[in-house]
Order: sequence, then structure tokens, then C-alpha cells
Amino acid sequence: MNPVTEIADAGRGICLAYEQFGDDGAEPLVLIAGLGQQLHTWPTPFCEDLAARGYRVTRFDNRDVGESTHIRFRPPHPLSMFRGKFDPRQYDLTDMAGDTVGLLDALGYDSAHLVGASMGGMIAQTVAALNPQRVRTLVSIMSTTGARSVGRPALSTWLLMGARPPRTRQQAVDRAVRIFRHIGAHGFPFDEAYVRDEAGIAWDRDPSTSGTVRQLAAIVKSGNRTRQLRSVVAPTLVIHGDRDRMVNPTGGAATARAITGARLETIRGFAHDFPAGARPVLIDLVARHTARRTDASAP
Repeated sequence: MNPVTEIADAGRGICLAYEQFGDDGAEPLVLIAGLGQQLHTWPTPFCEDLAARGYRVTRFDNRDVGESTHIRFRPPHPLSMFRGKFDPRQYDLTDMAGDTVGLLDALGYDSAHLVGASMGGMIAQTVAALNPQRVRTLVSIMSTTGARSVGRPALSTWLLMGARPPRTRQQAVDRAVRIFRHIGAHGFPFDEAYVRDEAGIAWDRDPSTSGTVRQLAAIVKSGNRTRQLRSVVAPTLVIHGDRDRMVNPTGGAATARAITGARLETIRGFAHDFPAGARPVLIDLVARHTARRTDASAP
């Protein structure tokens, strides 16, 4: 049975579309998606398996994608972005972290386990740094610190991402296949049918691409967050693949170094997607990490 999509008022004029899995009273665990990715990019079986481990799992659309609030100003040109020239209305990762905190408020959670992938990892890190009381544990997957010397995409990845945006559903689906063949986990079977299906769903929910550019600008505008990450106190697990062409594995290593006590787990053959073959390992890592905090806080 498919979950029901609901809308939460996250404050400051932002509404977020979200879906939930598991029992109402279970440990809250919030999944934060990456750049341009919608809530369903956290695979439904992944969410269901986590819920079966005893969690109330929430996945949601960040601002500017899917069915959440879209910010209505022209996205920056890439050259302007990388020169630090932004529209006064351009948000950053701190604003997106505020959206996540607003979602926790709307759901009635004083705190939750946060699991973020790629840009979602950056958002989760920022929540943990600025709102430590709201984060029970932190899991940062395929993410980085914002430092220019680490976590950089391969040149071939930049070229793929910089191609002309799709204008039709079929173009969007074909583009997704090209991108995920390139950045996906080469150590696990590639499921083209799944990628095509998910890309079609994404187009049907939100065919726009300008929000993705504004999200990228938020990352660039936020800069190097290494110093900020030193204030994270939540028990932290950093997960990265050894084959990631989108966020070089140096980004995961730098994240683990920046956060006191963080543990780095490197998965061989894993990269920048969630192939079915890698999900059992990821679920086990997340569940074991979050359970440590749950067990430690039990009466």
C-alpha cells in the first residue's frame, strides 16, 4: 500500500510534502533527500524495511522540488553562482536546515534521528550543528563538508550535469538513465527499469528544473562548513562508497574528521544511488547506529 502524501507547514512561508511509514509511536527517523531529488528517491522498500526495525520513518520533498514550496525567482547563472553573485532571495543550507526543523515541529517531534544523502547529508549536518537538541543521531551518506579541496565531482560528472535540461518526460527519463549509469554503484547490478520508473514519477510530480539550480546555489553559497561541523555532538555515522563520481570519497573522509567521534563506513562498489543490492547493508548500518543511542537512553 502506497503511503499518503501530506503537507506540513514548516514556517517562514515554506510547506513541505511528506510521507510516513511505521507505527505512530515508534522512534522518529527522518530521511533528507539530495540535490534535485524528491521524496520517492528514498526507495519505498528501504523505508518499509527501516519501519520494520521499529522506526516511524518520514521522507519529504525539500523546498524547490516535488510538491513542496517552490521559490519564485530566477535561478543564478552558473558563472554568477561560482563568483558568489546571488539574488538577495537566494537561500542557503541553513535555511534548508530550518525547513527540516520546521517539519519536526509540525510533526510534534522534539528530536529525531536524521539520515541525509548527498545534499541531504549537508542539511542533516547543519541541523545537528545548529540545533543539537533536535538530533538524536546523525547519519551522513555520500556527502561532504563544502571544503573545495574534497568531495569534488569528477569532470565527466560535471559535463553530464551541465547538459541542456530535459523538455519532455522521455528526455528526463533518458537523462536519468545516463546520469545514474555514470554516478551509480558500479559494484551492484544496475536496474534500468527502476531508474526509468522513478524518473517518470519525478517528472509527473514536478517537471521543473529551476529549483535544482537554486538548491545547488544554496550549497555553493554555504561554502566550507568544516568549522561548523566541529560543534556537532550527535552520535554520527558517515557512509560513503569507494566509487562515487558525484561526491568523491574524500568528502566522506573529511566529514568524519570534522565531527568529533564520527565513524566512517566505506562500502565497496557503492557510489551515488541506492541500488537494491546495497540497501540491506545500508539499513543494517543505519539501524545499528541509531539503536545505540536508543538503547543508551532507555530507562
